[in-house]
Amino acid sequence: MNRIILIGNGFDLAHGLKTSYADFIDWYWKEWGERLLHGMNKIEEDGLVSFRLNKEAVVIKWADVWDYVFRREDPFKPWDVNLVLELAKTNNDICDFIITSPILEELCKQLNDRKWVDIENVFFRHLSNDNEKPKKVNFELSVIRNRLIDYLKEVQDTVSGEVVKKDVQNKMLEPFNKKDMAVGSMDKWKEMLQQRVRYREDTWPELISLCFSNDKVYNECNNVDNFLKRYAERIWEFGIDSIDDDRVPIGLLLPERVMMLNFNYTNIADSYLPINERFNVNHIHGKLTSPESVIFGYGDEMDENYKKLSNKNDNEYLTNIKSIKYLESPNYRNLLDFIESDTYQLYIMGHSCGNSDRTLLNTLFEHKNCVSIKPFYFIRKDGTDNYMELVQNISRNFTDMKLMRDRVVNKEFCEPYSDLRKTAS
Repeated sequence: MNRIILIGNGFDLAHGLKTSYADFIDWYWKEWGERLLHGMNKIEEDGLVSFRLNKEAVVIKWADVWDYVFRREDPFKPWDVNLVLELAKTNNDICDFIITSPILEELCKQLNDRKWVDIENVFFRHLSNDNEKPKKVNFELSVIRNRLIDYLKEVQDTVSGEVVKKDVQNKMLEPFNKKDMAVGSMDKWKEMLQQRVRYREDTWPELISLCFSNDKVYNECNNVDNFLKRYAERIWEFGIDSIDDDRVPIGLLLPERVMMLNFNYTNIADSYLPINERFNVNHIHGKLTSPESVIFGYGDEMDENYKKLSNKNDNEYLTNIKSIKYLESPNYRNLLDFIESDTYQLYIMGHSCGNSDRTLLNTLFEHKNCVSIKPFYFIRKDGTDNYMELVQNISRNFTDMKLMRDRVVNKEFCEPYSDLRKTAS
């Protein structure tokens, strides 16, 4: 039995990285302030917004330099990026400011209203709008994508020192718990234990040494060795049901293989798994070290609007659909190979399980080899948590609600991140 760990943006946020879309949009505007402060062109634009110096603000030929205009407005003011941007946005006598991108305009409005936004969902709404041209919508998304990559590179470069939270790593590598297993998967649970009892003598010590720190390896190896000497023949003859559950040592319940399915573009989570052929990290949406690999778009083929778009004889509508972009790398196929190879449990750490990844998540959640889905929730400043919100999002990725209720682990057996707590309320 294997384990897949879904890593989402909440994981990076919990490590103190400012990787929310709100942080990104704030950085985007500050970058514009810096650009205007040193701008040399009468019109400055990037495909999303346009700033144009008015003729009335220009007295002499070379004065269409932004710095000159600002300082002429108030020569004694210590102009910085925030002041420059505010003046450029609000003073029509100085500058004409236009948001040329409907996507960016909606993003900014939502951020003001909710302090949170999902860029990929906003993109898909505009792509589905018959009044907007798909080529323009895709161009706007490409500009946002490239700027987001620039921002995340800066954020990732600020990380220094040890990032691994030991208690979180222990959760990732912890033994399977029978209480977490779906009722419909009990036969697979028994098959897994029967198989473990028949392991070669050198197999289970390898697993134990990978999943436990050195001070625990020796004791757990002895526990497994004593258990097998005492019960192996009985289990072979009468089955695992002949042994009480609490007698099975945790060394026999460890994941055979672990795949970290990292939906983030950063590498913060990568160091959580030991370097070994049994454990690997799959950057399903690409990574910052290879900007061309970054997948940024929409991935919900179950959406009615997607079906309408796919029926149009225009490939522009499918340019940024994730399920098609997956074909540009082996990552998705590697994931399919993993889930077909053996039964698996899903751990969810920091992923909201929203609609923009629904096609992929539905494949994972409803696959015949999935035996359990365990969400790790975060605790807010006010003491509330997001377990129910996570479960609601998870449910939207199922077509079979009975299966969902069986596979998703009850809150009683779930837990928060421990020291990985969301700082925002």
